[in-house]
Amino acid sequence: MARKRKGRDISGWLVVDKPAGMTSTAVVNKVRWAMDAKKAGHAGTLDPEATGVLAVALGEATKTVPYITDALKAYTFTVRLGQATNTDDAEGEVIASSDARPSDDDIKEALQPFLGDIMQVPPKFSAVKIDGQRAYKLARDGDEDFELSARPLWVEELILVDRPDADHVLLEMTCGKGGYVRSIARDLGAALGCHGHVKELRRIWSGPFEAQDGITLEQINELAKTPALDEFLHPLEQGLAELPELKCTPEGAARLRNGNPGMVLASDVEYGDEAWASLDGQAVAVGTYKSGELHPSRVFVQPK
Repeated sequence: MARKRKGRDISGWLVVDKPAGMTSTAVVNKVRWAMDAKKAGHAGTLDPEATGVLAVALGEATKTVPYITDALKAYTFTVRLGQATNTDDAEGEVIASSDARPSDDDIKEALQPFLGDIMQVPPKFSAVKIDGQRAYKLARDGDEDFELSARPLWVEELILVDRPDADHVLLEMTCGKGGYVRSIARDLGAALGCHGHVKELRRIWSGPFEAQDGITLEQINELAKTPALDEFLHPLEQGLAELPELKCTPEGAARLRNGNPGMVLASDVEYGDEAWASLDGQAVAVGTYKSGELHPSRVFVQPK
């Protein structure tokens, strides 16, 4: 008999402004403890030294994680020019250096090939799996004689924000799912002929969630296990912001909650589109729209 999970049946999103020096998993565990939640997960891993938006899903909101993971995200990051590291960030060992320093115009020109649909090779110190093992484990064990395959990435925007000195450049990037900022820094340094790695990285927004709306770890610790922390919770429905909403009748909602197609009110959603159904503003299900009905793929069990 499966052991029953302890904790509250609480659903929604907590937007955390993640501090440096903490893994994404550790943040999720802290949130689960502080909110006494049965279930928690996150949408999009941040490197331990990275800061910014880490959207933590609680309860039924975990069913909407894929929609945040797939959404556009924006980062600001500082590239240290003149040095390449084995991790492509400041935590690694310097493996190559150069005295060459490109001009601002050179950098702006070099950014252009990184826009649109590109192919990107992940860092060797990453969670990509090779024959069932994480690449970072192989790299840490000293077995760096392996190659990672390039992966597609959509880069919507990549701009030069500031050049504080000859050795550093501040960039801002908006991209799709699966992007490695460290790879951008590495490949940009290579394109400029001077090497480069990420010195600082911050995710400023992810889908509908922004860093300026995030709660800090200090606040989480201070408000842990109190009703005041619940005030920072965003509704489950915010995780569905990228999908069209279809209103349904109580009868339609009942059918959807049982996993059956349910009638939804007329809209401009086309046959075969993915959408979510709501009753009185509360998410009932996500599914595929077909001829006046939503065929559910995910059903939400929320308090009435």
